[in-house]
Amino acid sequence: MKFLENTPRFLFFTGKGGVGKTSVACATALTLARAGKKVLLVSTDPASNVGQVFGITIGNTVTPIPEVPGLSALEIDPEQAAEAYRERIISPVRGLLPETELAGIAESLSGSCTTEIASFDEFTNLLADDSSYGEYEHIIFDTAPTGHTIRLLQLPGSWTDFLETGKGNPSCLGPLSGLEKHKQVYAKAVQALTDPARTRLVLVSRAQTSSLSEIERTYLELNQIGISGGYVVINGVLPPAAGEEELAQALRAREASVIAAIPEAVAGLPRDVLDLKQGNMVGVRALESLFATSSGAGFTDDAALVPGVEDAPLAALVDEIELDGHGLVMCMGKGGVGKTTVAAAIAVALAKRGHAVHLTTTDPAAHLTETLHGSIPGLTVSRIDPEAAIEEYRSHVMETKGRNLDDDGRAALAEDLLSPCTDEVAVFRQFSKVVQESRRHFVVIDTAPTGHTLLLLDATGSYHREIARQVGATMGFVTPLMRLQDPAQTKVVLVTLAETTPLLEAQELQDDLERAGIHPWAWVINNSIAAAHPQTSFLRARAASETEQITKVHTLTDRVGLIPMLAEEPVGEEKLSALTALSSHPA
Repeated sequence: MKFLENTPRFLFFTGKGGVGKTSVACATALTLARAGKKVLLVSTDPASNVGQVFGITIGNTVTPIPEVPGLSALEIDPEQAAEAYRERIISPVRGLLPETELAGIAESLSGSCTTEIASFDEFTNLLADDSSYGEYEHIIFDTAPTGHTIRLLQLPGSWTDFLETGKGNPSCLGPLSGLEKHKQVYAKAVQALTDPARTRLVLVSRAQTSSLSEIERTYLELNQIGISGGYVVINGVLPPAAGEEELAQALRAREASVIAAIPEAVAGLPRDVLDLKQGNMVGVRALESLFATSSGAGFTDDAALVPGVEDAPLAALVDEIELDGHGLVMCMGKGGVGKTTVAAAIAVALAKRGHAVHLTTTDPAAHLTETLHGSIPGLTVSRIDPEAAIEEYRSHVMETKGRNLDDDGRAALAEDLLSPCTDEVAVFRQFSKVVQESRRHFVVIDTAPTGHTLLLLDATGSYHREIARQVGATMGFVTPLMRLQDPAQTKVVLVTLAETTPLLEAQELQDDLERAGIHPWAWVINNSIAAAHPQTSFLRARAASETEQITKVHTLTDRVGLIPMLAEEPVGEEKLSALTALSSHPA
């Protein structure tokens, strides 16, 4: 492994959810410990399963791994950290402010920015406190902080003064209000992060376009704040041991094509490619195999029998959607799970059944828009350009709220407007315009705002007034939320994969929506090997590993759509139409 050569003290593993960064981080920790090093493995992943991988309970205390002398682990619970962090900020004013004001403050501190800053607050000591953690020769982090979080911590001047004088927006600068006293410690931590002799960044991806695009974005963002260099690990590439059936050959060809087109910014970095393994990376023995080449030995049909997978065609969900004659369908999910494809397939199916349908997407690739535009009677396709919406929103805020600020104030305001929270509010302004159409015909939306954003827009008190001033009194942002909360008018479809991390992330998204009073109507499991009923023993073993996740989804919802892994990408009218013609037993 190239990324393990001349290993520095700190290693940060980052990448999209579900790419296997926890497995790679755990296998790295195991390898270094086996070499006689004293190693601490730290996870800040909200969906952390480090304890599950090693078969022990870890939690928020340093815990030795009994099977691996020299290795200890620590799981920082981001939600627990965020809750404690919120309490530190809110407790001084509890009893002094009305409950509605406190609720607004709490919601402003419930987003991803707060969680990430609180997590960084937790593991700063690991980077800066040698007296407590100096005994470890290597500290390995599963999930790195984003460049946005680090840039926030580097803002000029005093965060507290900036907020108290009313210059700051609440979306992401609010969480900084509890950090002022730790600023010197953060400076030392950031210094460690930006020293290549002490810190190495490992970008973990799958052989998928969206996954590789994510590591490019992360790499460029971290470069901006001085974290240079980096190593790429492409995980889960189908090995020759998977056999030569049609599905395996098609997947290999697709992966090879994607790797050949790796984004330019990361194409020149040292690269390692890891084979897909037969089973899940659980247990020391499995981890020891991760960096080895798959030989195909040990695969037998008896060991790879796939339990029965319940037939759950996407067409059955379309049948139910059609009954109302109109309405809003929102396809939601984390990046890379195929929600754009599912949204387009539903829209195409409804249009082909004679309904007027408006499909709107924020898919940056926009190939669906180009393929479908004007080709199907009754289907209108539009694309909301997130970058244009965000730029328009940022310009508006800078021209109004930033007009009378000094240079430091404008710089901090501009930084706050780079937050994911701001991005969601900006894009929601565009979504609001098409939501109203669903009273007359079908509107299918791909990539919807999270529950956190919706609650911010509906919050009461000072935070509500702040957002109202930014969005503008004429935007009518409360009415769309009420429409989204009404199951008679809106059907939310959560899209996921039959894998541990994407499923946990989908559950978190469901909880987020529930807080906003929005109840998901159905789940769709995309790209399932089990639903494709493969023939070779290797793929059958992989299919068997999915069944636990598929069963779990059935306990979370009464409506499930199951889409099999396909030999070709479902792009274009014909292939999208085929998705709703398929059962989970493709020809």
